[in-house]
Amino acid sequence: MTGRRVDAHHHLWQTSVRRHAWLDGDETAAIRRDFTPDDLRAAALGIDATVLVQVLPDFEESVEFLATAAAEPLIAGVVGWIDLTGSPSEDLGRLRSAPGGELLAGIRHLVQAEPDPRWLEREDVLAGLAAVRDAGLVYDLLVLPHQLPAATAAVRALPELTFVLDHLAKPPIASGQLEPWATELATLATEPNVVAKLSGLVTEAGRPWRAEDLRPYAETALTAFGPDRLMLGSDWPVCLLAGTYAEVMDAADSLLAGLTPAERDAVRGGTASRVYGLAP
Repeated sequence: MTGRRVDAHHHLWQTSVRRHAWLDGDETAAIRRDFTPDDLRAAALGIDATVLVQVLPDFEESVEFLATAAAEPLIAGVVGWIDLTGSPSEDLGRLRSAPGGELLAGIRHLVQAEPDPRWLEREDVLAGLAAVRDAGLVYDLLVLPHQLPAATAAVRALPELTFVLDHLAKPPIASGQLEPWATELATLATEPNVVAKLSGLVTEAGRPWRAEDLRPYAETALTAFGPDRLMLGSDWPVCLLAGTYAEVMDAADSLLAGLTPAERDAVRGGTASRVYGLAP
């Protein structure tokens, strides 16, 4: 019997409610509209539970996401945002006490947008990450390949905090290049308190892509982390820039075909359920 399928990484947004400047360019025109739980249910066929991940560095968005999750049975957890360098403990308490606060599973910041490649090693950032640890939450790492050394340093500095690497740190799939990304990923994976998401790969590949274009990167991650430390995410609706929800999940199934049933179940849902503490 197969385990439940969890989409460990997706988004929602309402451009009519909150400004999304990142959607202003021509390259994102296809997704410059509202995406609601109704759209999610229509797309995520065959999915038993999801994790809704922050989009903007906006505390109120996280409050709204928790309320959305509380009203939508498909959403089993939320990765929100707080200012790690502000009053993290206070803000985490406010999120926890908000409607749906029990569904807060983790915190994320758009580290990929930080100009300082060593931002994660700053003392004030590490103090904020310690507050996430003390709250019993996990931290999603949204970094680019050149930021992996700093991510490794942060992971080592906080061994009791579980880190989740989003999108495998966005490897350069379109160019077919593996190094130095593969070596840096393997170094990060030696730390037992970090897991990773097979997510966002089609966007890095760009149109047109085939599952075989993704395979070297997925296999590198499988070798580095193993199925029990990998989880699957659609990155919907961002993935729509390169493929449909079904195409992304079909590609993932193709990449995981060589695993045992138990290993596939781990990547498809077991790891996410365990790491994020998702209720059955």
